[in-house]
Amino acid sequence: MDTDYTGSDKPRVQTAARTVEILKHVARQRGAGISAKQISDDLLIPRQVVYHLIHTLVETDMLRKIGGSSYALGFGVAAIADGFKRQLTAPGMMAELAEQAAKITGETAYIVGWIDGEIVVMATATGTAPIRAGEIAQGTTGDAHARASGKMLLSMAHPSERDQYLSKHELRKRTQNTMLDVEVLKRELAQTRERGFAFENEEYAPGLSCLAVPIGKMPSQMVLGLSAPSERFNQNLDRYVERLKDIAKR
Repeated sequence: MDTDYTGSDKPRVQTAARTVEILKHVARQRGAGISAKQISDDLLIPRQVVYHLIHTLVETDMLRKIGGSSYALGFGVAAIADGFKRQLTAPGMMAELAEQAAKITGETAYIVGWIDGEIVVMATATGTAPIRAGEIAQGTTGDAHARASGKMLLSMAHPSERDQYLSKHELRKRTQNTMLDVEVLKRELAQTRERGFAFENEEYAPGLSCLAVPIGKMPSQMVLGLSAPSERFNQNLDRYVERLKDIAKR
């Protein structure tokens, strides 16, 4: 068995890990698929290994061959995507993460993610601090440019997906601090992706500041965030980042 020990006590089956990486890499492509050679070059996996794994994925309908030498997701992936969407909207799944964050930080917390091309609030949990931010209603969309959660998700999106979203959503002025210039926002998104977390200082609502971190590994389709009165937020930013990252990586 090709087991790879990577410094931890837990072994990782390398074949399984590589198979998953190939599927994720194909899923991130835009247009007419990707060749086995390109997959090998991008993921630094030996080409012969890539061909072997792709053959298995095609046989199991997880990939399909298109054109002469390119591959795209197969119809078998639809069952996984459908199950993920179904389970994602299960009442307790997202609420639990938000509730953990609210309990540990004392601040109002929320889960935000991509649904059908929109950035949507999926779950919220009220903080325990005496003075705190109000809940953002589940299902809230829009103003992603002014929200930490929106900035984090846009920073991880493929450029075409990001540009499509921005072309359909006006950079509406929420406060005096709201970014209204697309090019300035794009520079902020690049910095956000490099930093690994997003924050905004009274860009969405006066007196409130927000933070967001990816759930799981980047690039992610969901983020965990919190809102707090600006003074307390600025005093505790480092601690909040550490707490949210710890919860989100679980």
